[in-house]
Amino acid sequence: MRLTGQDALVVVDIQYDFLPGGSLAVAGGDEIIEPVNALAARFDNVALTQDWHPAGHISFASTHPGSHPFEVIELPYGPQVLWPDHCVQGQAGADFHPAIELSMAQAVIRKGFHRGVDSYSGFVEADGRTPTGLAGYLRERGVGRIVIAGLATDFCVNWTAQDAVRGGFEVLVVEEACRAIDLDGSLDRAWAEMNALGVRRVSMAEFAG
Repeated sequence: MRLTGQDALVVVDIQYDFLPGGSLAVAGGDEIIEPVNALAARFDNVALTQDWHPAGHISFASTHPGSHPFEVIELPYGPQVLWPDHCVQGQAGADFHPAIELSMAQAVIRKGFHRGVDSYSGFVEADGRTPTGLAGYLRERGVGRIVIAGLATDFCVNWTAQDAVRGGFEVLVVEEACRAIDLDGSLDRAWAEMNALGVRRVSMAEFAG
């Protein structure tokens, strides 16, 4: 695959709490660090997203007395999975893994920092209308095609990919550079949703050479 200055790599949420040992660990999450670094070295434009929740965030099960992680509740913006506390602002779990080559990134987009709304997507919060600023940043850089890697395939990667398409970008997701939670079939549903919108599922081999 030939990459140009109109391509960008968006790396989603490779933070301690989503890696083995973290409070919301994605199985094998640490296995994508090497492929992500290999990808990043090939792009002129690299952006990272970072989950960045205040304590007591609405998506935390601990915020809702009597609730438990992975239950689904209804909020004003729709269904919300309740999660263990994770990626709390200023705490170690919110930090990027140090093996991620941060020097290649020109932008870090923090999401989920509004207490009353979650934000899986790197582009638009879960209310469907509050932008993070990532789309504007990429457009000003002249980007038309986005390659996505990170955690987790069936949540933040999926929502980021879908919103990128809705924002007018061509979108590719690198399968080996992602890992999933796969909650009650959520991985298969995520790929079906992405495919339906025209997201292209690609492999690391397409970036070789």
